[in-house]
Formats: sequence, C-alpha cells, structure tokens
Amino acid sequence: MPEPQREPTFYTRVYEVVRRVPRGSVVTYGQVALICGSPAAARAVGYALNALDGSDDTIPWWRVVNAQGRISLKGRGAAADLQRALLEREGVAFDGDGRIDLRERRWWPET
Repeated sequence: MPEPQREPTFYTRVYEVVRRVPRGSVVTYGQVALICGSPAAARAVGYALNALDGSDDTIPWWRVVNAQGRISLKGRGAAADLQRALLEREGVAFDGDGRIDLRERRWWPET
C-alpha cells in the first residue's frame, strides 16, 4: 500500500518561496510567512533560514530582509556583512541608513 502524501513542513515551504526570489530582489520575513499561508509566522521564517547549514546555496537566504528593508541578523557582524555584500553583488543598493528601497526591490510572486 503506498504511503499517504504528507504536507510539506513550514520550513520546506519557506525554502520553496525563498528559492523563487529573483536575483536583485528581496522579500521580507512577513511576506514569506504570508506566502506560506502563515501570516503571523515572520519570526518562524527567520528560524527556518537560521537552520540552514550553508551547504545548500540554492536557497538565497540573503534576499530576505526585515519590514524596514534592513538586514536583520542577530549580532550583525560577519553574517550581516556577508548578506549585504551578496545583495550588493546582485545590484541591490542601500541608503545611508542601511535600508533597501522596498518599493523598488520587493518581489511578489505572480498569482
């Protein structure tokens, strides 16, 4: 008897959404949560991205920023510098306050 199909986990859904974000675009944690069907789970999106071990470069975690268009890594430091460098390499600009213009760079999936 075949096994019943299981629903993908929340983390799997997060990774599927983040994989779709095009180069040079960003999404917010809240957006990813909304697209995944869990609009109150922005923090859980962060946990999912934090759980990545770095070996899967098909998930462009660096394209996820906070609702103000800022990098939102705990402790900032090297990881925040890496995220900014990866975004800048894709042509994403930051203003003097370290923000990305979400009106210009925010990605929404086509329905």
